[in-house]
Amino acid sequence: MLPSLNGLRAFEAAARHMSFTLAAAELNVTQTAISHQIRRLEEQLGLTLFIRRNRALALTAEARDYLPSIRSAFDDLRKATDRLRRADQEGVLTVTTTASLAAKWLVGHVAAFQEAHPAIEVRLTTSAHLVDFRREDVDIGIRYGRGSWPGLRADWLLAEHLFPVCHPSLLTGPAPLRSPADLANHTLLHTTTSREDWQVWLTAAGLPATAAARRGPVFDQWFMAIQAAMEGMGVALGRTHLVAADIAAGRLAVPFDTVLPQDAGYYVVSLDSRADSPKITLFRDWLLKAARATPVTQPPV
Repeated sequence: MLPSLNGLRAFEAAARHMSFTLAAAELNVTQTAISHQIRRLEEQLGLTLFIRRNRALALTAEARDYLPSIRSAFDDLRKATDRLRRADQEGVLTVTTTASLAAKWLVGHVAAFQEAHPAIEVRLTTSAHLVDFRREDVDIGIRYGRGSWPGLRADWLLAEHLFPVCHPSLLTGPAPLRSPADLANHTLLHTTTSREDWQVWLTAAGLPATAAARRGPVFDQWFMAIQAAMEGMGVALGRTHLVAADIAAGRLAVPFDTVLPQDAGYYVVSLDSRADSPKITLFRDWLLKAARATPVTQPPV
């Protein structure tokens, strides 16, 4: 049977310092605890390790023979632990989110993280389905929702508002967009999930929700509808962080003041069991800091 690990640690530290007091300070315990641990170790081994003199210690011959192997074992443990920690601070970090958020917000930030942490290779994947973190090779995700996913840690990242966007030329063209009623003269751009959003926005703007049923191009991704709006194909619904950069650059305009805050938002998510691993913690903390550094609480109108 192996002796007490605490006793071995106390022995190695005391032998290295030749002092119970210094060993206690290193291991953050009392001198009495060190004395008890070594006494118990001596009882387990059936031999004496230290010759106790007034204000001095000396190793017995048996202890001098025993110490190099114990010291080597602890060195191996330290090295193995360091390798384990480094392994989780290096290598590949797989991040998943929607194609729209990746294209319009996340990609622009990843380069800064990669520069700050060159040992971590970020692999960004996009998916329209809800990723199963237990079955798929994913470390961290950014999800749109209300933050309740069993088994996952969810940290609030970004709030969103919903509002129409268009090419700036539509504000002054032959049928200028001056009020929501002017949408009757323009094509509404849809995504596979935005027709209901258009109904809600039209109702809030005082128009019949049935106007959302008008035929128009339908895209399977938000960023595609936004791109179509930038090319003057019609009016799309924008979400704050999907259109903020294009509005700031003058590629999109916000024609109306009616803005709908969303009761959902973007969250950084990871498995509860892995949420505190160094790689995931580094990326999550960096991402939350990046979001705070460039707050967009409402669209510019």
